[in-house]
Amino acid sequence: MTCRDPYPSPRLQNDDDFIGTKSELQQDWILPTYIAQQEEPWGRLNSTNTLSSTRRTVYHNDPQAPKDSLDFVLKSTYDHQIQFKASKPEVYIQPETIGLSHGRQLKNRAIPEPPQHIPLNHPLRVAEVAKKESIHSVRCAIQSHHGAATNGGYSRKHDGGFYCP
Repeated sequence: MTCRDPYPSPRLQNDDDFIGTKSELQQDWILPTYIAQQEEPWGRLNSTNTLSSTRRTVYHNDPQAPKDSLDFVLKSTYDHQIQFKASKPEVYIQPETIGLSHGRQLKNRAIPEPPQHIPLNHPLRVAEVAKKESIHSVRCAIQSHHGAATNGGYSRKHDGGFYCP
């Protein structure tokens, strides 16, 4: 008994037929892993600590962290005058849990700085010289008919006399 295939088109039997062979899909890695991890973005991700990893280090010190359960309750949003018969979980709710300002950074994001206010609506900036020049230097001086480089600061008038400072 012979089994003849009535469909002459190629059979789609496995994954290689659907998506191609794995050798076609695999990329050739040019650099070794230890060198590739030092380049962007891996180097930046490796050198930047998360807040949780920073808090687990030996040198981390958080002065706002509660030292015991009493400090934890005192920092909570519970007010005995208003919430007299609050349940135990409501007593422990902290300000950062409900979104109140608490002065701590919870996410590893840069705090956006507001734009600087320009007084009188014009930017007055002081230009500084990159290199400190000598006060005795003639360069960067205000120009006048008294030349500091000649005759101790005196120059001749047109009629032959001297200008006095």
